[in-house]
Amino acid sequence: MQKKIKDIKLNYIQYGNENSDSVILLHGWGQNIEMMKPIGDNLTKYFNILIIDLPGHGLSEEPNKVWTVYDFADCLHELLISLKIDNPILIGHSFGGKISLVYSSKYKVKKLVLLASPYKPEIEKISIKTKILKQMAKIQFLKPLANFTKNHIGSVDYRNASEAMRKILVSTVNLDITEDVKKIKCPTLLVWGDNDTAVPLKRAYELEKLIKDAGVVVFDGCTHYAYLERLNQLMKILDSFFEVEC
Repeated sequence: MQKKIKDIKLNYIQYGNENSDSVILLHGWGQNIEMMKPIGDNLTKYFNILIIDLPGHGLSEEPNKVWTVYDFADCLHELLISLKIDNPILIGHSFGGKISLVYSSKYKVKKLVLLASPYKPEIEKISIKTKILKQMAKIQFLKPLANFTKNHIGSVDYRNASEAMRKILVSTVNLDITEDVKKIKCPTLLVWGDNDTAVPLKRAYELEKLIKDAGVVVFDGCTHYAYLERLNQLMKILDSFFEVEC
């Protein structure tokens, strides 16, 4: 399905229990709806599921100017208003998590789940692209997606992307949203792999201190894609966090 939001066509899928609370799933940079479907598919019995191709990704159009994370959050809010969704549950991975943090600091959110979500720049010299590709390559069923990501991240590898998307990536990586994070009041679950080198585990514990009602779950031996590596374990944790009766 598609809707025109902020003058761009936004692609999304919506399915599940339409009479229940809405769970919104936001993927990471260079990815698409498919990366979050494994979670959505496991929640359809209990929730109305909405998964979005973020602007400039998947089948959604690119922004017509250089967007900040705040623009992405406002775009999401306009989409939810158009779909008559209020007080959603947000689940965001990486870039999608950063958008979720900003959204939750500005708008009403019932619960928030962050999957390896950055909130301030990393000092390490190894590029985010290199870190993410290395970790994806280690996971057998993610190897095909590693090639997809390779074509969408990095000054050389995403040479076919627009100048605006390059600038958006740089802006996103360098933006520190610490002060926004402090405004979040909803219950928040932070899920991390202890071998995540793209967004290190220490960021989870920092976020736990910044957010009033937050807790950390660590998956041992897992990477930036811990949520997929331990999907079954994650779903049990989410059932408990969402107070779902199994």
